[in-house]
Amino acid sequence: MKNLLIKNGRVIDPSANIDGIFDIIVENGKIKKIGKNLEDKNAEIIDAKNKIVAPGFIDMHVHLREPGREDKETIHTASRSAAKGGITTIVGMPNTSPVADNQTVIEYVLSKARKESLVNIFACGSITKGEKGEELAEIWELKKAGAIAVSDDGFDIQNLDLYRKALQYCKTHKMPIISHTEDANLAKNGQLHEGKISTLLGLQGIPACAEDAATARIITLVEDVNQPVHFTHVSSKGSVDLIKLAKSKKLPISADTTPNHFSLTDEAVLGYNTYAKVNPPLRSEDHRKALLKGLKDDTISVIATDHAPHLWTEKQREFAHAPFGIVGFETMLSLIITNLVNTKVLSLKEALKKITINPAKILGLNKGTLKKGADADICIFDEKAKWIVDSTKFESKGQNSPYHGMKLSGVVTDVIVNGKITVTHGQII
Repeated sequence: MKNLLIKNGRVIDPSANIDGIFDIIVENGKIKKIGKNLEDKNAEIIDAKNKIVAPGFIDMHVHLREPGREDKETIHTASRSAAKGGITTIVGMPNTSPVADNQTVIEYVLSKARKESLVNIFACGSITKGEKGEELAEIWELKKAGAIAVSDDGFDIQNLDLYRKALQYCKTHKMPIISHTEDANLAKNGQLHEGKISTLLGLQGIPACAEDAATARIITLVEDVNQPVHFTHVSSKGSVDLIKLAKSKKLPISADTTPNHFSLTDEAVLGYNTYAKVNPPLRSEDHRKALLKGLKDDTISVIATDHAPHLWTEKQREFAHAPFGIVGFETMLSLIITNLVNTKVLSLKEALKKITINPAKILGLNKGTLKKGADADICIFDEKAKWIVDSTKFESKGQNSPYHGMKLSGVVTDVIVNGKITVTHGQII
C-alpha cells in the first residue's frame, strides 16, 4: 500500500481538539503523523490547500436493501454513494429481506461488504425475530456473527415487558440498542405530520405525541435497567425535551436526527410530494427549531442520514401508497454546512463531531479520529464550494431526494478509506 502525504489542508479533528493548517502522513493504512512541513519521499502527495481535512464520516443509520431488494440498492452501490458523500463507515439496519435476525444474514452482509464495498460496513441485527415485536432474536448469536448493535428499525416494540427483557439481555452482552421510537396505535395509517398541512391535503396525520409517548416509556425502562439506548431519527420537540431531561439525570442515552428533519418542514410535501415522505415525518417549524436547539446544546449528539433508497416507480404512486424514505449519503455534508454551519447553529468543528467521533463512541468503533495509529479514514472537502443537486447523477440506485435542483454549499473532493484513495477530485476511482 502506497504512503500518502496530505499537504496544506485545514485539519479539523474534534476527537483530538485539532483545528489548524497541518500535513498528514498515512502509512500502511494508518495515520502515522500530523504536523507542520512534513515530508515523505515515498508518498503520493494530495494537495489540500484551501480545503478541510477531517476524519471520514460515520453514518450509523442506513438501509442497504441487500439482501432481498437489490433492485433498490446493493452493498456495492450504497458504498459508492457513501464514499461520494465523504462517508467512510456505515451501519446497515436489519430490515432487509430476510430480516437480519440470525447469524446467516449478518455473515452474508459482512462477507459481501468485504468483497464489494468501497467503505467500512457494519451490521445491525434485529431485536426481535422478523422485527415483529413478539419474540427476542438470538442477540448473542447476532453479536458473535459480527453485529455491533440491535434495532427493530422501521418498527417499535410495543410490548414493554419484552422491551425490558431486551434491555436486560443487551446489558449482559454489551450490545447497544438503536431505537425507532413510535407508538403504533397513535401513528396507525399516518402519512405525514399531523397538523395544518395534513389537514390541507386531506391525509391521515402522524401526531408528534406518537414519538413523544414512546420516547417517555423507553426512558423509564432505561432508568430501570441502566442499559444504553440510542434514539434514532428524533423529529419532535417533545422527544428533544424528554431526552434532555433524561441526559441531565445521567441516564445512558444518546440521540440522532437526520439532515431532512433539521433542513425541511412538512411544507415540503405540499403538492403531494412523495419524495419528502419519510418516517418519522417532516414536522412543522416549531419542531424543526427544537431540533436545531437540541443539536446546539448537544442533546442530539449525532447526525445520521437514514438513507432509504426506493424505486422511482414506487415514489410515483399516490401519496398514501408511496413508501417512506429519502436517500441521504450524497447530500449529508452539504445540508449540514448549508443549514447548520452557515446559519451559525454549529461551528464546523461541532458539526463534524456529530458525524465522526460521537457515533464512533456510541457504537464502540475505533473510527472517527485522526489520532496516530488510527485507521486512515479521511474526508477532504471544500466548505465554500457550491453545487446544484442532481439526483439523477447519484451513485445510489435511489434518486428519491427532495433536494433535487437545490443549491447547496460543501463539496467532497477526496476520500481515503483505510489508507486507500477511493475518491479523487470528486470522482470515484
